[in-house]
Amino acid sequence: MKKQFWLIILILTSAKIFAQQKPAYILYNAEGKKVPYNKMIKQLANKDIVLFGEFHNNAIAHWLELSVAKDLGEKRTLTFGAEMFEADNQQALNDYLAGKISAKGLDSAARLWKNYNTDYAPIVNFAKEKKAVFVATNIPRKYASLVSKKGFEALDTLPAAEKQWMAPLPMDYDATLPGYVKMLEMMGGHGGPNMPKAQASKDATMAYFILQNFKPGNLFIHYNGSFHSDNYDGINWYLKKKQPGLKYATITTVSQKNIKELLAENKRKADYIICVDEDMTNTY
Repeated sequence: MKKQFWLIILILTSAKIFAQQKPAYILYNAEGKKVPYNKMIKQLANKDIVLFGEFHNNAIAHWLELSVAKDLGEKRTLTFGAEMFEADNQQALNDYLAGKISAKGLDSAARLWKNYNTDYAPIVNFAKEKKAVFVATNIPRKYASLVSKKGFEALDTLPAAEKQWMAPLPMDYDATLPGYVKMLEMMGGHGGPNMPKAQASKDATMAYFILQNFKPGNLFIHYNGSFHSDNYDGINWYLKKKQPGLKYATITTVSQKNIKELLAENKRKADYIICVDEDMTNTY
């Protein structure tokens, strides 16, 4: 009887301590049910391609990107890819991974994002440690900018040598995909119909280089802004159009004032939803 008494006290005390905790994030599934981290890892380990959608300046997302890679790396051979590297910088990235140039040399040879050192270098260095392939998947910015100004047709005028840095032309495009429709709505009529086409040129190119470098048996993890894979369109749409037989999973990042329950607007954005407290410190 005495043992039972102290067991009840221990349970109640533990529950009280847990209730007082203020977690920085909570992980949910598509339906808005809380998911243990280890269960997500177990399920992701059975996939072929994982699209990890982030907020580019969110510290929790970047921490989890590395954590997920490390934990999946214990179960599978990994291939990496990222929006943050443009395809024409692949050689510089390869040289760094092979130890031919230093981190400073990579900074000089590639167009690195301003938050590379804090947010993406840890993942690249992990890939280097694992001797893993890391793919520069994004279309060079100047070509996406060209599409935003003149449409897809402008890409036809490029020399063949420059077309190798993007998805084969003509690129597929569906203007009715929710992400592209939302982009037009957000622009409020500014930018015109070419703005979502520029986004599509990125999505199509990232999907193309993911599939070009996908190796059966490996797990390909791709890092991109959440907008590129939310609601299962964007990159995901292009992947499934070309290779519907592969096993895909998506992760996204959302921010809420109260993270204890996932808002309806954030449900079904991805297979796994990282709900972060909106007061979380940003990296820039």
